[in-house]
Amino acid sequence: MAVEPATEWPEGHRSGYVAVVGAPNVGKSTLINAILGQKLTIVSPKPQTTRHRILGILTRDRYQVLFMDTPGLHRPRSRFGEYMVGTAEEALEEADIILWLVDITRDPDDDDRRVAESLAAAAGGTAREGRVTVALVLNKTDAVDESTRRARQALYAELAPAASASFRVSALTGEGVDRLLDWLVEELPEGPRLFPEEQVTDREERFLAAELIREQVLLHLREEVPHAVAVSVDDFIERTQGKTYIRATLYVEKESQKGIVIGARGGTLRRISTAARQEIERMLAKPVYLELWVKVRPNWRRNEAYLRELGFPVPRRPGGASNRAG
Repeated sequence: MAVEPATEWPEGHRSGYVAVVGAPNVGKSTLINAILGQKLTIVSPKPQTTRHRILGILTRDRYQVLFMDTPGLHRPRSRFGEYMVGTAEEALEEADIILWLVDITRDPDDDDRRVAESLAAAAGGTAREGRVTVALVLNKTDAVDESTRRARQALYAELAPAASASFRVSALTGEGVDRLLDWLVEELPEGPRLFPEEQVTDREERFLAAELIREQVLLHLREEVPHAVAVSVDDFIERTQGKTYIRATLYVEKESQKGIVIGARGGTLRRISTAARQEIERMLAKPVYLELWVKVRPNWRRNEAYLRELGFPVPRRPGGASNRAG
């Protein structure tokens, strides 16, 4: 939660919101983690890993940058997809600077063109101090040769005429990230710190624990199954012995998916639980007892009531439309 802006701040201090947007699976979360120097948002090789907007806060003596990690912009096929796209588009409206992250290892596709359309609308809007600044950031440059970089950069630049700057980076190796951050700081408006110096995100540990569990679901399961899983942390209790007790439920859409998540003799669920517990212990720096359950919520991605219950506040359709889509 943000604090009241300070009435005084060092001369020349800069602060503002930076929306990191792009198509699914281009490395938005990896880039933010690289800039922050720590793992804040979960990552996996699967598209649409990020489901919520998560704020990453980088504070230094002369600036505070508020990075908004967003779901990938894509053509939604369910009410859940509409929630994710709406979340990303809201970040565009609130940003002082927009970083359009693209994957330089491939040519632009329909999702990239959709992002370009959203950016064209945002670039003509307003932020805290006038027109929002857009930069094109070409990620994964370590994976292609120079001739490919030049060719793909030209293709993406054609889609981003409103971009005032262009950067090549590798979120994985850190190449080019410092140069990008230096530019960001200079482009931010002058202003006070909006969050305490020690705060690194606007999310609570309970939420982050659920995300770390879901990360292991993504890493341990294949094809469509992990995308059909939602995680709800039901209990998050600090025990007197210094151990944190966490009970969480993994919701799936079908009985067949439940069997896949649990695995033979419960083996898959145990592997997910062990890996997630280790990640949560690293985050909390204390022992954790993690208990996981699996339940079926039929077609939760298409049911507004389920979505809201699971923490995805989908805007209601005008005119009282049905809670079920498709």
